[in-house]
This record gives sequence, structure tokens and C-alpha cells, in this order.
Amino acid sequence: MAFHEKDLRVQPPVVVGGRHVKRYEVSTPGLSVGPDLRAAAVEHLPKLYPAFDDPTPPATIAVLHLSAAGAYLNAYNWVWDNVLHCRTAASGDQPFLGSTGDLTTFSPITKDLVGCVWELPPLEHERSAWVRHVLEPDRPDLAAYLADVLAEGLVGR
Repeated sequence: MAFHEKDLRVQPPVVVGGRHVKRYEVSTPGLSVGPDLRAAAVEHLPKLYPAFDDPTPPATIAVLHLSAAGAYLNAYNWVWDNVLHCRTAASGDQPFLGSTGDLTTFSPITKDLVGCVWELPPLEHERSAWVRHVLEPDRPDLAAYLADVLAEGLVGR
């Protein structure tokens, strides 16, 4: 099996459904996330949020991954102060994951998946950023956390 790194891009954070969302995009070289797919992902995000109340600062890390087969949307939601809650969705022609064939229509992935080797590098960075800006200070600094992102470039190694 051949392995190739993929491109990582960072989009500005947004507030969606009351949560502050840091947005990463991963794409196979030669592909790029377009505005329609990006908008569909943002619209779908609230469906991937935790279904319980929690006093943790409302922050989510979204990783939108575009591949030749379709797109994957991972929402990593901070809960219980120091825990990541994960829900995922897929779009495109991936019936084994429940998607309908349309790249801009996401369906929940019901398998217990967390992310692939290209989607996980942002989590390495985000764990440390959460500790630095939210857990360690006397007062959590959500703005500093939102500004602290993994550098764009190749990911996967």
C-alpha cells in the first residue's frame, strides 16, 4: 500500500450553534475543498455536537477531509473540561459509511471511528493548546485557544 501525505489548511474559527469551531481541512493532493462543501460541513456541524449540557467552554475542532471517494467531517467537542467527544459524518459515494452519493449531503457515520492518519495530526496540537490556554491558566482564555492552530502544510507522517 502506497502512502502519501495530504494537504492541511486552516480556516478561520466560526461560531456555529453556540459553539466556537476551529476548522481544519485535509485534502488529497490535487483536490481542494470548495465553498459548497465547506458550507455544507458548517451547516451539518450542530448534528455532531454532544446531546447533553456541559459547563465546559463550548469549543469544537472540526476536521473536514476531502478524498477521491468523498468527504469526512469529524467534530471533536471539548466536554467535562478535559475530554474530547467525537462524532463523524461522511458524504459522497460511500454507502458502507451511510452516505448518499452527494458530496454536500453528510450522513452520520455509525461506526465507532475517531479519525484516520491524516485527520489526527490536528488533535495532537489541539490537546496541548487546550491545556495551555484553558486548563492551566487561572481563568480559561478561549480566545487564545481559538487563535492557536496547527501550521498549514503536509500532514500524515
